[in-house]
Amino acid sequence: MADPYKDEYMAQENEWEREGLLDPEWEKQQRKTFTAWCNSHLRKAGTNIENIDEDFRNGLKLMLLLEVISGEVLPRPERGKMRVHKIANVNKALAFIESKGVRLVSIGAEELTAKEGLLLWCQRKTAPYKNVNVQNFHIRYYMWDFGVVST
Repeated sequence: MADPYKDEYMAQENEWEREGLLDPEWEKQQRKTFTAWCNSHLRKAGTNIENIDEDFRNGLKLMLLLEVISGEVLPRPERGKMRVHKIANVNKALAFIESKGVRLVSIGAEELTAKEGLLLWCQRKTAPYKNVNVQNFHIRYYMWDFGVVST
């Protein structure tokens, strides 16, 4: 038995393809246009972006863009380089957007998983130790008096 919702969705998807909405060249042009729009505002703050995916990832330039276009001051951003700081900044930007009455559905910074929480805990506990830099759980280093051994 045919699923009418699936059939309707597929018909809509086919229509989008005909209209060029799923065309990689169309998407590339949209990214270029949006990047230029962002830069027209970010120039007022003395900065710019080149790649939306990379340059907004830590939330700092996204928060700055929101300040420039709104004329308001957002909460102070986190300056750390860890993922938890980046997530906090993106969440601050999204919270600001929501506070302006924009409904965000299925949009949010990634939640901090248990594994990321454990990594953060390990980084904090080992921070005082020189020569210890925990970045992930993929490679293990054992420190002995005679050197570092990787397994």
